[in-house]
Amino acid sequence: MASGPAGRAAEEPPPPPEPPAEQKSPPLPPAQEEFSFLPLVHDIIKCMDKDSQDVHQVLNELKNKFQEMRKLISSMPGIGVSPEQQQQQLQNLREQVRTKNELLQKYKSLCMFEIPKE
Repeated sequence: MASGPAGRAAEEPPPPPEPPAEQKSPPLPPAQEEFSFLPLVHDIIKCMDKDSQDVHQVLNELKNKFQEMRKLISSMPGIGVSPEQQQQQLQNLREQVRTKNELLQKYKSLCMFEIPKE
């Protein structure tokens, strides 16, 4: 069994290296309700009005939600990129789109392809 994976490794190319952290696709975002702090704040106010002992538990829930949101924000792609770098990236991408549109128009004008009309 030990020779199986070693033999396969020699035949198959190695997996591509993982992209840098900025380029990894982010995990799917939670549902929109999970971003709302208002229900917890409302629960805290209700507990305080009733002089309930549950207020500490609800405060901890709110604290945990803030910590989760901080983690989510810090893991967002591009969060470490300065606004100037973002503007430069946007400008580069717009230039690429413009160039590709020009090429597309050029290829369309060559009439090598029949474009079906609907």
